[in-house]
Amino acid sequence: MKHTRSKQLLALFLAALCLCGVLSACGNSAEPTAKPEEAFSLWTEDAPARQALTEYMDAITTEGSADFIPAEDRIAVFDLDGTLFCETDPNYFDYTLLAYRVLEDPDYKDKASDFEREVANKIKEQNETGASFEGLEIDHGKAVASAFEGMTIDEFNAYIQAFKKQPMPSYEGMTRGEGWYRPMLQVVNYLQANDFTVYVVSGTDRFIVRGIADNSPLDVPNRQIIGSDETVVANDQGDTDGLNYVYDDNDELVLGGDFLIKNLKMNKVSVIMQEIGQQPVLSFGNSTGDSSMAEYVTSGNKYKSLAFMLCCDDTERENGNEEKAQKMFDLCKEFDWVPVSMKNDWTTIYGDGVTKK
Repeated sequence: MKHTRSKQLLALFLAALCLCGVLSACGNSAEPTAKPEEAFSLWTEDAPARQALTEYMDAITTEGSADFIPAEDRIAVFDLDGTLFCETDPNYFDYTLLAYRVLEDPDYKDKASDFEREVANKIKEQNETGASFEGLEIDHGKAVASAFEGMTIDEFNAYIQAFKKQPMPSYEGMTRGEGWYRPMLQVVNYLQANDFTVYVVSGTDRFIVRGIADNSPLDVPNRQIIGSDETVVANDQGDTDGLNYVYDDNDELVLGGDFLIKNLKMNKVSVIMQEIGQQPVLSFGNSTGDSSMAEYVTSGNKYKSLAFMLCCDDTERENGNEEKAQKMFDLCKEFDWVPVSMKNDWTTIYGDGVTKK
């Protein structure tokens, strides 16, 4: 009797394990097989970019297909500004952050260096007149590094979170931190549902990108966010070289004040190899600053690969520029990139509650 009961209990236990396995399998497979009309509800049905991506996904996720890509090699890289997030209102997020820090922040504006003021005033003039300044992107990186020197990583993030709450100048119903392109967030979700690892590879300061992504609808961990870099040191390190300093339990990491690299153009390709360590198969960008990344992803790749470029052709819902958009459409044709029309491919940009002033 006891032996029979033990066999019955064992059978029940094994049945329970099988049931758990079935449920688990069902749960894991439900999202990746979402129908395109659900995954891309904010895209027009006949959008060429949507069709190109869904056809690509069918090809590379079908086992036995000549184009099949194992999950561990499904890597996608995204630019931030103008690709996932509002690029200019009236300038890049990190440019407006520096201008606020140096020219408006009551706790810092009187402490700002002459160099920081010079850079911030160039940004202000650019915002007001459209003026162009050679070398501004590097000078901006240097000014960001020095203007926030000594802050802990958490303090810098808290500063960014507070700045994100400011209203967007050109839009009703949106703060600076809410400028996500909703249709592109669907692309990220779609890729992740199909076992892609998504990286953000931005020209914006790495810690600022992490701050923008923090407490946002973009579900990408900090370890997969790459950007321009500045030094990070221990708060008691001073001028001591890192080879001669030992971090101890009284230390905290702080921003070191020195700019290291602007992560644009060919630098994006270099940092992809340094930090990711392999060639991605999908690239998403919006400007010539992303051209090298796009070409790297699609050139000599052992897997089927694609590069998408956003074209800022919507002047009613977005701060678009038709001339700039046409140049990108032309480049897409020349280099065989897939263009994304904000005007024609998306049913919304920032959501129905947001309107351009």
